[in-house]
Amino acid sequence: MKSTTRVQLSIMMFLEFFIWGGWFVTLGTFLGTNLQADGGKIGDVFSTQSWGAIIAPFIIGLIADRYFNAEKILGVLHILGAGLMYMMYSSENVTVFYPYALGYMILYMPTLALVNSVSFNQMKNPEKEFSIIRVFGTLGWIVAGLLISYLFHWDSQENTAKGLLKNTFLLSGAAALLLGLFSFTLPKTPPAKYSGEKVSIGQILGLDALKLLKDKNFLIFFIASILICIPLAFYYQNANSFLSNVGMSNPTGKMTIGQASEVLFLLALPVFFSKFGFKKTILVGMLAWALRYVLFAFGNAGELSFMLLLGIALHGICYDFFFVSGQIYTNSKAGEKYKSAAQGLITLATYGVGMLIGFKIAGIITDSYKTADGFDYKMIWLIPAAIAAAVFLLFAVSFRDEKK
Repeated sequence: MKSTTRVQLSIMMFLEFFIWGGWFVTLGTFLGTNLQADGGKIGDVFSTQSWGAIIAPFIIGLIADRYFNAEKILGVLHILGAGLMYMMYSSENVTVFYPYALGYMILYMPTLALVNSVSFNQMKNPEKEFSIIRVFGTLGWIVAGLLISYLFHWDSQENTAKGLLKNTFLLSGAAALLLGLFSFTLPKTPPAKYSGEKVSIGQILGLDALKLLKDKNFLIFFIASILICIPLAFYYQNANSFLSNVGMSNPTGKMTIGQASEVLFLLALPVFFSKFGFKKTILVGMLAWALRYVLFAFGNAGELSFMLLLGIALHGICYDFFFVSGQIYTNSKAGEKYKSAAQGLITLATYGVGMLIGFKIAGIITDSYKTADGFDYKMIWLIPAAIAAAVFLLFAVSFRDEKK
């Protein structure tokens, strides 16, 4: 790969995740504080990510893979997204905000696959080259959080009360416009040659891989993947507002510790995976979810602030040891014929169905433990900790370890 192409792809990946990290992390705080939304409404807004994940395969499978260059669709989607970001910035209440957020996520979620397509199309050895490009995405997310906390201070309690947190939508919108325009300079990524064959909805959504569920082990993993997304939704929806409400300074910047941890544990995963196998690896990931929420439940922003920081730092184990190892396992079970379909099915199950259920439950639980003084965060975190522990036990008992 040419050095100029490598730089282009790195910038593309950096901006792609800078956009997401620039508004999604602080979304719960913004909705609760500035738009006075309750837990149920906040859950509905967060679930737009799930609807975007469900609709994304149609955009990729019916349009991007068949008729137009990936980099051009990427550009159009981000330019349109920049406009919706401005509308979100201008929204006065959650009822007006919701359709713009839904429209934005329907446009944004397909771009996650498109940036990968553009990257892979330029690589001769993706196994070695892709991770070097992809790490710039994580760096983009980290930089967005650091800017919000340490340069602009939009997430301080004083500035949040003033309504300055809505500037995150301008920040992400500007980055989306920049990436939209930049996309038209990216290397050409034409669609696969269209041979005229019909593509079924089942193929697009990965439903062809449903036959893998006949394997008891894969079925248990599939169910566990959906269930573990329930506690995951609590983190996305409540973590930033929780850290802000308990008085932690620069909460968005400190949450980037989770992304730094993700990079480190991603490097450690192959060693752990090969030494201990899939079952033990994924069980460690599940246990980490339960542990981090216990730390959140009993930590505070004072003398026990280390517990909150440790809970954030566990994100690398939570995400990599479950989701990345799960992708590896799915790939090994699917075989050549169903590899793409199987990955599509797992994505649909987790970011689609699992997170949709998770955000709904998180909204209900959050509202149930709202008090006159704020929220009973101990219970808000202990409930998903218990759910994660239950999924851990279910998987430990029912999944039969495979030597392969």
